[in-house]
Amino acid sequence: MGVATAISGPRDGPCRAGGGPIQIMVVDDSMTARTVFSRIITYEDDMELIAEAATAEEALEILSVSTVDIILLDLEMPGMGGLEALPKMIEAAPEARIMVVSTLTVEGAEPTLAALSLGAADTLAKPRPGTFDQDYKTRLLRKIRALGGTAQRALLPSVERKRPVSALRPFSRKRASVLAIGASTGGIHALGQLFAALPPQIDLPILVTQHLPASFMDAFARQLQAASGRSAVVAHEGARLLADQILVAPGHAHMKVVERSGGYEVRLDQTPEASGCMPSVNPMFASIAEVMGARALGVILSGMGSDGTEGARQMASVGGTILAQDDESCAVWGMPGSVAMAGLASAVLPPDELASQVARCAKARR
Repeated sequence: MGVATAISGPRDGPCRAGGGPIQIMVVDDSMTARTVFSRIITYEDDMELIAEAATAEEALEILSVSTVDIILLDLEMPGMGGLEALPKMIEAAPEARIMVVSTLTVEGAEPTLAALSLGAADTLAKPRPGTFDQDYKTRLLRKIRALGGTAQRALLPSVERKRPVSALRPFSRKRASVLAIGASTGGIHALGQLFAALPPQIDLPILVTQHLPASFMDAFARQLQAASGRSAVVAHEGARLLADQILVAPGHAHMKVVERSGGYEVRLDQTPEASGCMPSVNPMFASIAEVMGARALGVILSGMGSDGTEGARQMASVGGTILAQDDESCAVWGMPGSVAMAGLASAVLPPDELASQVARCAKARR
């Protein structure tokens, strides 16, 4: 039998909306894992452990009476597994952010990508017992703080939730020649929403740079193909850009575009970027700005940090169009927020509404 423990009751009203401690629930059938995560959390002044649960069923019971910002969720548990529980948890606590912490994220890309496509905001591999070192603790706390700030903002009244966005830029008057999409934390779910809302044909090659390990990219391309109804492959050196085909940046290199023989093709580049990301959105955006000018169309989706901003700036300087995901629909409004607040975006909207703007820029057939 599992163990469900409500550590403290939920805070509500002005205290919660005012940005109190990040409230966290740990859902894991391993008592060792629950103990380690609980100890890490309770030593942080800006975090509060609300509850522990050994099964997904117990977690859902807690969510029916408690408010949390972050759920640390294992995938392998007795009874209802984490993947089955994810949609139910999102329905029970729509403002919470779920971070999958599981050994399955080490063993294979498929479970991780499935969790992210279902709406998990982020993932982190669960190390073996005895290997919870300082580096792991630092990465865990950084991810919790990034997701926690977004989750707490979701509890604010709509009028208070909106962050400042600089004046929107005009759309390019030229038909787009390419659609380039950059994303990170929360981006896989957003990509699914974007592609679900796009017309079946937009007659543009589609480039995707998503921050993921190299070992995940083949599975990610398969997932995008299934979600979009389009051919999707991991880009290789010299790959030609074809209308309505998705090229995914490999995990070991940036994906750039060059003009060759009356068309366009991929160049892979491993030069380190200031953002520290590999692959990075900046080189992709910058290269299409250079070769396509005002016909470049970029979309920046949910993600931590500011990768993509410098590339978007170069696109804007040549008259290209940049679209950004809005704060309310993001797992983390870092990357799109940086672009929006820099005044580089022509629209700041949820992914399904961004799809309509993409269709407009492509003058797609419906």
